[in-house]
Amino acid sequence: MTLSGDRPHVSPAVAPYSRATVALHWLLAVLLIAQLVLGWWMVDLPKSPPGLRAGWFNVHKSIGIVLAVLVALRLAWRASHPAPAAHALPAWQLAAAQATHGALYACMLLMPVSGFLGSSFTRYPIRFFGAALPLPHADWPAAKQLMADFHLAAAYAFVVLVALHVAASAWHWLQHDGVAARMGIPSLR
Repeated sequence: MTLSGDRPHVSPAVAPYSRATVALHWLLAVLLIAQLVLGWWMVDLPKSPPGLRAGWFNVHKSIGIVLAVLVALRLAWRASHPAPAAHALPAWQLAAAQATHGALYACMLLMPVSGFLGSSFTRYPIRFFGAALPLPHADWPAAKQLMADFHLAAAYAFVVLVALHVAASAWHWLQHDGVAARMGIPSLR
């Protein structure tokens, strides 16, 4: 049985998210994971030949700017479209989900902001898909390093939170309690 024709069955006590919310969730999930993979891959690139490493860093920065805009849109959407009720879940699960989602959003904001600020504290301009952005920047190595440390810490925290989020989603999927179906994950039943 499905709700609204093509949506997976969800318990009435665990209401589904809207299609737009589901689409934004999965779009950001794919892009953020790709950005993390790119970030970890590019740090090991050699500085020679000149331009190779810088080119990939600029791609990473450009994608980060796009992701920052998408995260801002996602937060605006979430603010105007609160999460649907999940009354069937125990209070501790609702609290854990709320805390995890809040921490995920904090990381999704901290990563691009710290990356952008770190890039602002170098003598090189920030490039958005090749075009230098007309923004002030200054060579301040200590500030750049501080922002790089925040950026890396947020990335590690984000990976841990994503693993927790995926594990909780898998647990709910195995429980067939309707929570995973809220995000379009079909049940095997």
